[in-house]
Amino acid sequence: MPEPATTTPTAPAAEPAARPGRADARRGRLDLGGLATHAVLSLGAVAMVFPFLWQLLTAFKTMPESVRVPPTILPAEWNWDAFEQVFSAVPFMEMLTNSLMNTVGRTLGQLVFCSLAAYAFARLQFRGKNVLFAVFLSVLMVPSQLLVLPQHEIIQRLGLLNSIPALFLPGMFSAFGTFLLRQFFMALPRELEEAARIDGAGPFRIFWSIMLPLVRPALAALAVITAMWSWNDLLWPLVVNTDPSKVPISAGLISLEGQFLTNYPILMAGSVIASLPMLILYVLLQRHFVQGIALSGSKG
Repeated sequence: MPEPATTTPTAPAAEPAARPGRADARRGRLDLGGLATHAVLSLGAVAMVFPFLWQLLTAFKTMPESVRVPPTILPAEWNWDAFEQVFSAVPFMEMLTNSLMNTVGRTLGQLVFCSLAAYAFARLQFRGKNVLFAVFLSVLMVPSQLLVLPQHEIIQRLGLLNSIPALFLPGMFSAFGTFLLRQFFMALPRELEEAARIDGAGPFRIFWSIMLPLVRPALAALAVITAMWSWNDLLWPLVVNTDPSKVPISAGLISLEGQFLTNYPILMAGSVIASLPMLILYVLLQRHFVQGIALSGSKG
């Protein structure tokens, strides 16, 4: 019988080498995309920084130079007089102190009350919790300007008009702050509470010793947001306080604007000095602020 023919296995055909031209083209498209992204971000950064830079440069100009047409960007001669005159134009140090007390009072109040309310809504079980929380969040849909007259009536009946407590008492409670902290409390594992209860800890001890230290990024984010909002608040201080020695710096700088003529170097110098505390606060707490906002959006 004839032997079956044997066939030798053939090696697989080698894959065609990647064309260098295609890889270079793809790399070029990626480089162009990254370049365009950085260009757009750079333009956005310039648009954000330019008003502050213009404010700073105007503070070093003289009065005639600040209203010159066409305007000049750099001052012809760097003048520091505006930074000295702003302290005599208004009671600047008293206004800075008022702003500091207003900011600290509001921030501490929101950290205390919002954290307690958020923990109750997130971890405690009681009848009507969801309905009450929905009603609580409905405050976010009401413009804050609509609450000015009722709050003014309350402050007037308490006899606190033209006082420092009148600045921060209505702002010590925040529906937004409660919602922000509630998102963090809901993401914490319940095993921590169960272990603490087995050890004999009560609800407040669990909140203070276990839960609160775990939400420090959210507390830092809420502190920065509240501090910046309080420092820049203008409407409420103008309504509740008319005494120049009891208004914060945000309302005090308004008095530097004249009806027919405004000394822009002095006004800009005061604005620069008033902006420095918030810039320093944001730089110190920037990492916690970004972490708190990012995590609050990814947990729930």
